[in-house]
Amino acid sequence: MSAPPPAELPRVAVVVVNWNNLQDTVRCLESLLRSDYPAFQAIVVDNGSSGDDVARLRERFGETVQVIPLGRNLGFAGGCNVGIQEALAQGADYVLLLNNDALVAPDCLRELVRAARARPDAAALCPKIYHLDRPGVIQSAGGRVSAWRGRSYQVGRDEPDRGQYDEPAERDYTDGACMLMSRPAIEAVGLLDEEYFAYWEETDWCDRARSRGFKCYYVPTARAWHRGITSFSSQRYRYLYRRSAFLFLRKRRNRLYCLSALLYHILVLAPAYLLRRPRALLYIPTEARALLWHLRHRVRR
Repeated sequence: MSAPPPAELPRVAVVVVNWNNLQDTVRCLESLLRSDYPAFQAIVVDNGSSGDDVARLRERFGETVQVIPLGRNLGFAGGCNVGIQEALAQGADYVLLLNNDALVAPDCLRELVRAARARPDAAALCPKIYHLDRPGVIQSAGGRVSAWRGRSYQVGRDEPDRGQYDEPAERDYTDGACMLMSRPAIEAVGLLDEEYFAYWEETDWCDRARSRGFKCYYVPTARAWHRGITSFSSQRYRYLYRRSAFLFLRKRRNRLYCLSALLYHILVLAPAYLLRRPRALLYIPTEARALLWHLRHRVRR
């Protein structure tokens, strides 16, 4: 920052993971640097990009943004963990995980920190997130989990914002596209579980936090905009998402939940989805491969 922040303000480290997506990362950082909250440090973890992303980020932002290059792609959880560890080493009071295809309002950080300071039991908080290409349409007002069905869903998704989610609320999880985590919660809960690689990692972390007595909150006065699903092909996304969903059930629930979710997917979700979108038949091998992964692998608990 251009001037030292007031000593009484909590220090926030903003962790952005980049992987072969320089243009989005630049836009994300430019929105972040317009923040009216002065006590933050931006940390970009480059997840083994194949181009010259690291050099170009350093050239564009200089010392304003710390760039940490990794030799290979550790996945979203792994990249975030590198940034979280660096943030804690620098003495951050909060860590904001921010997707590189997201933009934040100038007061987003301030509103999240203000809400966090008013809620000492908060492990994580998220803003009202809109679709980037439909700025008045909600993408997420926090998340809920239906473990028996093996599904998580974003509250308010695809609803025009008419003020129906203008009250703060407790949620099962906070959306990892823009998620403020408290230092005490990180120290108590630990880092993101890297076995997920991508998707459900924030859901898992929030579930672990809630099991330790913390809570997760949605903060409507904070705002962000997010594109979503730009780093993987549709087949890759479906594989990782389904694999992670059942990974969550194996780690955080038990076999009954796995069986219930499997029956729900086969008997209810898949037929309904195929009736609406017959071309989704092409995804059946990918979904099956994600489920078969669990027959061949033990998981860390």
